[in-house]
Amino acid sequence: MSQKIFLRITGMTCAHCAHSVEKSLLGIHGVDSAQVSLATNQAEVFLQSSIPTEALLAAVTQAGYGAKVEQDSLPGPARSLPEPGQPHIAIIGSGGAAMAAALKAVERGARVTLIERGTIGGTCVNVGCVPSKILIRAAHIAHLRRASPFDAGIAAQEPVIRRDRLLAQQQGRVEELRYAKYEGILAQTPAISVLRGEATFQNAQTLSVVLADGGVHELRFDRCLIATGAIPAIPPLPGLANTPYWTSTEALASEAIPERLVVIGASVVAVELAQAFARLGSKVTILARSVLLSHEDPAIGEAITSAFRAEGIDVLEHTQPNQADYNDGQFLLTTGNGHLRADRLLIATGRAPNTHSLNLAAVGVEVNAHGAIVIDKMMRTSTPCIFAAGDCTDQPQFVYVAAAAGTRAAINMTGGEAELDLSAMPAVVFTDPQVATAGYSEAKARQQGIETESRTLTLDNVPRALANFDTRGFIKLVAEAGTGRLLGVQAVAPEAGELIQSAALAIRNHMTVQELADQLFPYLTMVEGLKLAAQTFNKDVKQLSCCAG
Repeated sequence: MSQKIFLRITGMTCAHCAHSVEKSLLGIHGVDSAQVSLATNQAEVFLQSSIPTEALLAAVTQAGYGAKVEQDSLPGPARSLPEPGQPHIAIIGSGGAAMAAALKAVERGARVTLIERGTIGGTCVNVGCVPSKILIRAAHIAHLRRASPFDAGIAAQEPVIRRDRLLAQQQGRVEELRYAKYEGILAQTPAISVLRGEATFQNAQTLSVVLADGGVHELRFDRCLIATGAIPAIPPLPGLANTPYWTSTEALASEAIPERLVVIGASVVAVELAQAFARLGSKVTILARSVLLSHEDPAIGEAITSAFRAEGIDVLEHTQPNQADYNDGQFLLTTGNGHLRADRLLIATGRAPNTHSLNLAAVGVEVNAHGAIVIDKMMRTSTPCIFAAGDCTDQPQFVYVAAAAGTRAAINMTGGEAELDLSAMPAVVFTDPQVATAGYSEAKARQQGIETESRTLTLDNVPRALANFDTRGFIKLVAEAGTGRLLGVQAVAPEAGELIQSAALAIRNHMTVQELADQLFPYLTMVEGLKLAAQTFNKDVKQLSCCAG
């Protein structure tokens, strides 16, 4: 049986000191994991019970520091030795899926070793959701100062964009949330140890971890969760590799707004960042292989394309570059319709599962043609003791899906049974107007053999939109023919993200469109559009009073 020992370390003055102590402890054969905190001068060591504590003290002394065993006088939460049979769970990654799984596993009595090769927190908080939504919000404010439906009564003015200050504000909030939701929680949870390094599978019960300093640590586990996320997918465009192109990571960390920006891509990241940079002052051109948001209902792409063009964004549909060059600080893209020049080039053609370095074939974990780990509804892979969650799997790439999957994986890794049902999953694209969906589109329902009937309500029928003097967009309801059961909702509206959860709940609870139409919705809210759209199945809403029930 393994045990946990706490050491009081003396003589540490910097992060390098803590790392040196950690390295010395991990170098002892039989030590499963070690985590050293400079802030508390403590080391938390999981080891095989056969190892004498004197060996730990000697290793620290040889590294040039002092140490003594200290299990009863530590500050913070009570710490205890592992119970007999306490499972050891290894988690590769530290993002939304990993953290949710780690905390749930600890809650259910497991001890966890979390392995991270880069920055704690994964994509969402560091280079994804959080910084992108801050940038998008700042761009929205800039846009409203430049032009709004109320310019006749509120004088507009061209905003001065100070990108350096916006970036500092953005990164400050990123660091704040990373500490509050990741680093701080890990530091306060003694049952979770952190290994800094890159993990690969040796066999179905053992990981080899190449540590940050170059050492190698062997980690045995009872269960393992793969939560390694995804990385930007780069197309095989001739010449691209020799250019300083951006992915979303570089774009969000950019210190200046380029005068001309070309975006290759037409899905979520492409359209969100294209509009944000346009509103902050770039002349933006989007190259779409087909149309914008082509995986959604066609009306969605049409509405967003129209909104973008109205703002001066060039949307080139059915256009692909066949060559990229970079000379004298400028990009030159060659397409079938001519050449495009830009100061910056953003590649936003999707994200690929980050699984290539895990040695999954050695342990029989199945992946699909894109490298995504194939899992079932309980997050199990094809190898019984290995689970997976988040963007590295074949599930939708949303952080809330990842977190939900991580929680359920932890339950299942500790003897429970929990499934993840994505049938009514809500999704939001943070353009302006926003795009929000839940459940089936007409096309997806037909693929499942379901006959449908649908109604589309344009926003000039929604009182909130009229009061805002902004009637761009629509709300579309898809129902099962005959029963009227609500199957799906697609919305393009300035506040579509705020209404879609109500739609998801209605779908989840198998409501009919008539039952939705009979609900009370507060007047002059955008979500009232759901009620009005439901009423269109048997009424002409243009003939109703403003708040008719």
